[in-house]
Amino acid sequence: MPGKSFYFASSVVMSLFALTALMTAQSSFKTLQSFGAGTEILAGVVFDKAGNLYGVTGSGGTTGAGSIFELSPNSDGSWTQKVLHNFTGAADGGVPLPTLIIDGAGSLYGTARQGGAIGNGVVFQMVSNTDGSWTENILHSFGGPDGSDPFGGVTFDQAGNLYGTTREGGAGLCSGGCGVVYKLAPNSDGSWTESVLHSFCTTKGCGDGINPYIESLVFDQAGNLYGTTENGGRRSANGGTVFKLTPNSDGSWSEKVLHSFCSLAACADGEGLLAGVILDQAGNLYGMTEMGGAKTNGAIFELFPNADGGWTEKVLHSFHVQTDGGEPSGGLIFDQAGNLYGTAWGGPGGYGVAFKLSPTSNGNWTETVLHAFGDHPGALPSSGLTFDAAGNLYGTTEGDGNTTFGSVFEIMP
Repeated sequence: MPGKSFYFASSVVMSLFALTALMTAQSSFKTLQSFGAGTEILAGVVFDKAGNLYGVTGSGGTTGAGSIFELSPNSDGSWTQKVLHNFTGAADGGVPLPTLIIDGAGSLYGTARQGGAIGNGVVFQMVSNTDGSWTENILHSFGGPDGSDPFGGVTFDQAGNLYGTTREGGAGLCSGGCGVVYKLAPNSDGSWTESVLHSFCTTKGCGDGINPYIESLVFDQAGNLYGTTENGGRRSANGGTVFKLTPNSDGSWSEKVLHSFCSLAACADGEGLLAGVILDQAGNLYGMTEMGGAKTNGAIFELFPNADGGWTEKVLHSFHVQTDGGEPSGGLIFDQAGNLYGTAWGGPGGYGVAFKLSPTSNGNWTETVLHAFGDHPGALPSSGLTFDAAGNLYGTTEGDGNTTFGSVFEIMP
């Protein structure tokens, strides 16, 4: 996947921040579904109200262009897989990579980075039918100026509009565009209208960032949008940004960079963002960088707002790839107690970890490895995690492409 250099540093660098402790938990792990050769999964899974799981494969299926699947739990603890759609790579899209979202009616929404009217990717909807089948509707085909290569997923606002990002396209200075933030608004006739809220890198230096790679954007209570870019920013090291988009009274949006990464020696504040950010109840932002940090293997960070309108970054954890993982690319999630959960590559077995990061009374954070992946049946988790109602965690693995392939797993802490 883009940005995955899998660079493992062997030396331990003294942190500029308080180092977190590492613990290993005894968690129960179960593989729910293993996919066959040629099937790659970079996205996570999502639950419906009945407890079924939904996800996408970025490759495989009947044409090799990916698929949408459902996993339904059985009374004996097993799960049954059903393919809802096989992408063709043509008008219906191809290579879906981000996690799906689900609305109150049980319809699924996502993006595919290829296919569509001219091959630049699509936003799609999947609607269930009374006979158990599903119908795909294309909500938008990207054309280039309005975005191209929708690597990220979509998110709803309270009015039912969809928002997302593309890695390329738009009016930016990069060849083929530097990516956009877009909005899709539903019309009374069932169609959807797209508008570009922001094109990245329209001015020299690309201080606003380049190539948003994120799973999804996030709203605050005031209706502002937050996201990340993999590269660009105000620093010469090109370490990526966290940005905020604020709606204006005339319908336009204003972008503000909250932090440009790689602003400290050896990129101790992090470098390269492959996931978005999440908000806590106090309005602080949390996210991960693929590289950088005290040990160059990636970092978990917090951004908190200041009284003067600026934002301050604090590194909560720096990964050491050989012990607690490295190069995280999936997003973070919170539990009700304020602990953070995610996945990374590397770790004790070399095939990835699922981890928990817990705040301590002295202001530091402690990382716990919930599960260290081996070479079979699942390897290399690249997506974020999700909870069920009982507090169990679910996610996917990408596989090494040789002996292991995509899988869906459950961790019972």
